Amino acid sequence: MLVFVAAERRELEGLLVHVNEIRRPDWPLDFARVGSLNGRPVALVANGPGPQLAGAAVDAVGKMDALISTGFCGGLVRSLQACDIFVATEVVGVAPALAPSSSRAFKSGKLLSIDRVVSTAAEKAVLAKSADAVEMEAGAVAARAHAYDVPFYAVRVVTDTWEESFPLDFNAMRSTDGRFSRAKILAAALRKPGTVFPELMKLNKRTKRASQALGDFLADARF
Repeated sequence: MLVFVAAERRELEGLLVHVNEIRRPDWPLDFARVGSLNGRPVALVANGPGPQLAGAAVDAVGKMDALISTGFCGGLVRSLQACDIFVATEVVGVAPALAPSSSRAFKSGKLLSIDRVVSTAAEKAVLAKSADAVEMEAGAVAARAHAYDVPFYAVRVVTDTWEESFPLDFNAMRSTDGRFSRAKILAAALRKPGTVFPELMKLNKRTKRASQALGDFLADARF
């Protein structure tokens, strides 16, 4: 079984439309579906942002043939634009990553996996010295792949570029278990409705396009 691990369900929506024979397993996760993709059994799971929740998502699945860390990422370098597919060659300081076979265009490089949202262009400029893209779960998924002795891939899609900053500090929007609190996000947006809401709507539209691009890529790739 190929196991695709993301933080949020919306990151998997673009792939889910390509999956057949979908059913919902009885796993203690925020989101989990199993089915068939190109004749192979697959599991799509999402359990929230960060390494702890991602690791728990993998552990809930059990038997697997390969682990694919997927979802959104932030670009740290100029060459990565919004909705570009990014295939990691390694998770910095953790493990190398394999590349799937695909006829579709993608970019590759080093992926940094840290347990916080990189919210500003200034912070991205610092991190760009060591990686090309950044996200929050791949390190934990890579570690699980090593523990379970299965192949590891990290395939992401860029949702924010090197020069962009978020309108909110999403790190302050996380609850005690690490998940993003929609209540906190809404409250923060209401404090600056004229500036924050338009930016959040713009980001939401982009993430929908990004999820579709990522899903199409994953559906055509061979792992």
